[in-house]
Amino acid sequence: MLAKKVEAKTSNSIGLDTPRLIYSSGFAYRLQLQERISLVSLRSLFPTADELLAVSTEDLAPILLRLAQEHMQGAGFWPDGIINEDALKRDQSGYPFHKKAQVEQHVNETWECLKRDGLIGPSPGMDGRNGWMTITKDGQAALKGGNAIAYVRATRSFSKALLHPSIADPVWSALMRGDLDDAVFKAFKAVEVAVREAAQLAATDIGVDLMRKAFDPEKGRLARATHPTAERQALSHLFAGAIGSYKNPHSHRTVNLTDPREAWEQVMLATHLLGIVDTRRGP
Repeated sequence: MLAKKVEAKTSNSIGLDTPRLIYSSGFAYRLQLQERISLVSLRSLFPTADELLAVSTEDLAPILLRLAQEHMQGAGFWPDGIINEDALKRDQSGYPFHKKAQVEQHVNETWECLKRDGLIGPSPGMDGRNGWMTITKDGQAALKGGNAIAYVRATRSFSKALLHPSIADPVWSALMRGDLDDAVFKAFKAVEVAVREAAQLAATDIGVDLMRKAFDPEKGRLARATHPTAERQALSHLFAGAIGSYKNPHSHRTVNLTDPREAWEQVMLATHLLGIVDTRRGP
């Protein structure tokens, strides 16, 4: 596992924004822009096998995706070339022989994760022959979004099926691009629209005031008269608080969410609220 970042600088080589990381094990790797010999290798990022093996598959995946982009030749890239030092005509020794099997297994498992997540696939130009691969549209989207790590983690850790059908496509797409702020805004905007439509209120009713009107404990169209007053009040507070906390800020300023998990939690709250609205719609 990667330990916390202690220094970050910008690299123009493969798009990574963490040229120097310190691992809890004490190993370090440095991304160095030497005299740019046509290709950047995995070995240049992880000089020793132990440094490479200390990185989890989850954290290695976006790095390999960046390297794949750097190694593209026409329609594809050759995964073995990223680890094959002979291809770079640099260090002919490679990783120690007794570590070779471990390194290859670790790297191959990471390539398989990228395939499974739909970020890479067989190269159409080479028909997948001899192991040539290409970066898919989803992979390109991850790279362009500048947040490949968030993308890879999202694709593996968060299921689109968990989202309410009305927001699944746009919110999922935003999450996959790494546009976390956009994903949350779209989710709660959908809540606002759904509440307005279900309560049959005017287009001028917006935000917190809309929620208070729709779920007013005494006369709100979406309040359940059969429920205890305290519960009706609580539901009004829940919707108003959610819109005020998660939709309104994104409407008026740049929030800059950086934690994918926080974004997932917020869009799941929106999904829950949309489910409640579904149960309150009239015939």
